Amino acid sequence: MSLTNRIIGSYLKTRMLRINRFRLNPEEVQRFWFDKLIRVCRDTEFGRRHGFKSIRTWEQFSRRVPVNDYDSLKGDIGRMMMGEKNVLWPGKVEWYSKSSGTTSDKSKFIPVTGENLKKCHIRGPRDVLSLYYHNRPDAKIFDGRGVVMGGAWESFAPYPKSKIGDVSALMLHNMPPIAKYFHTPDVATAIMPEWEPKIERMAEIVSKANVTNIGGVPTWTIVLFRRILEITGKESIMDVWPNLEVYIHGGVSFAPYREQFREFLPDEKVAFMEIYNASEGFFAIQSDLETDDMLLLLDNGIYYEFLPPEEWHKEFPEAIPLEDVEIGKNYAIVVTTNSGLWRYVPGDTVKFTSKYPFKIKITGRTKHFINAFGEEVVVENSDKALSMTCQEMGASVKEYTVAPIYIEGESKGGHEWLIEFERPPADMEHFANRLDLNLQSINSDYEAKRYKSMALNRLVARAVPRGSFYRWMKSKGKYGGQNKVPRLANHRKYLDEILAFVE
Repeated sequence: MSLTNRIIGSYLKTRMLRINRFRLNPEEVQRFWFDKLIRVCRDTEFGRRHGFKSIRTWEQFSRRVPVNDYDSLKGDIGRMMMGEKNVLWPGKVEWYSKSSGTTSDKSKFIPVTGENLKKCHIRGPRDVLSLYYHNRPDAKIFDGRGVVMGGAWESFAPYPKSKIGDVSALMLHNMPPIAKYFHTPDVATAIMPEWEPKIERMAEIVSKANVTNIGGVPTWTIVLFRRILEITGKESIMDVWPNLEVYIHGGVSFAPYREQFREFLPDEKVAFMEIYNASEGFFAIQSDLETDDMLLLLDNGIYYEFLPPEEWHKEFPEAIPLEDVEIGKNYAIVVTTNSGLWRYVPGDTVKFTSKYPFKIKITGRTKHFINAFGEEVVVENSDKALSMTCQEMGASVKEYTVAPIYIEGESKGGHEWLIEFERPPADMEHFANRLDLNLQSINSDYEAKRYKSMALNRLVARAVPRGSFYRWMKSKGKYGGQNKVPRLANHRKYLDEILAFVE
């Protein structure tokens, strides 16, 4: 182990003291951030509008400030992007994360303040490393380099002083100089705007480096891995990077990809570590490599609230504070952040696996579910059922989406799955049968509707050619690390578009 690795490893141990503080005293730490955010923003336009100077309690805050979605705040954000000061946050905000969690034609622009970059987005990766070294004290990450799959950024055309792009690109551009030394490729390559030439150049550069860790969305990481193997002629990524220790992933569920990654990385020493890093903030990290839940980060400039399912689609939903959540229940996350987002709903849903410390699993999105027939299927269900079926049948999946088959005349309803396989099953009909049964075993509402096919027919599973989802996303201008295929929809818009595109 190098001296550099030992020194940085010791520094990361000191960061664990801060992590342990909010694990042991979550309400105290959250109260600190609540008070600070209100105090710092009391003289902003938003603060004056909602009487921040006299807010002392969460109850007052929740009565005066409504729960917001992007449409509620986009007018204020739009003015900030044009250079206005002191709107949602003190002073001017230069950076904006361009987010399109779905394939909607509308992009969302999330403010990223200097405070948010420093105390949340850049602090988050340090917390990842602190927790990794806490799990593996003999780790040697800093004996080599880390690979990060970044997006791109550009000037905002109507007001070029504002910069927009993927949050990963903003993080890479603002990365501390010392951190750049431990990463490959160079930042200019990592934030190239066109993904095809970027993958090509990255593969050429990183295949020659001593890589110990890699982070990125599974889909694009697979594309990079494939190209590296083509260039090097090696059998596995471990033949290229024998010192690789950990793959850090987020953005989508890892369950459908796990077996595929084990084929690329056939060495049990390689850990898979999940993070929850969104445009709005760095929210959670897998703190125990032996479990699949994540520690909620309570000391990164974010104050958390949660919406129970019965509130999701109300005009004026009522959120609950962190201490009132229940283990095992789905919630939509609500955040007040040091980027000027107030009681904002990013759209992700989570469930708590423990309290004290507060740990979560991502279960889906408030708008990504199927409940056309009372079956209440969420992404967590579909991911798990697909993963089980692939494991049973020796298949692996790259992308998928699901939509309802509506009842017409005397016909019954059902679900239609479009699946792009990395390794297809030998018998697609048998695969569909097993997938249907596995989904029933996971979701009792779906099982009840499927009983003797009285309400729902067995699901229909259709394979599409390799590259179909990528080409469809690209045709809509929605490709790159921050753009995700919608897994579930309570309508057929996405699925019918893909079918038409493929045919």
